[in-house]
Amino acid sequence: MQDKVEERSLINVLNRLRKDGYTYDFKVSGEGRLCTMEDKQTFGPDEVRIVDFYRFEGESNPDDMSILYAVETSNGLHGTISNSYGPYADAKVDDFLKQVEDLGKNLDKKDK
Repeated sequence: MQDKVEERSLINVLNRLRKDGYTYDFKVSGEGRLCTMEDKQTFGPDEVRIVDFYRFEGESNPDDMSILYAVETSNGLHGTISNSYGPYADAKVDDFLKQVEDLGKNLDKKDK
């Protein structure tokens, strides 16, 4: 039986997502747009959908908390972006993903 902590480690989840086709690594640019690590393609919040997310907490230190998002873009790119919680969090990433979440909530309401 595999240890649950091992099963839910950031690396193991990231490897599983890569096998499922989430191969791009994303970041948020200085202009507040999601982009590939090479900055070749950029996306606004209305062009991104959060497919899933995974939260992680360090075993010995609650400051080691992070979150990994599986996202897809309007042109079909699938990838991941991560961020920390608390004082180490990247505000640009938080702001961008909050906008994406808010847009998703509005879309959900229109579908009902």
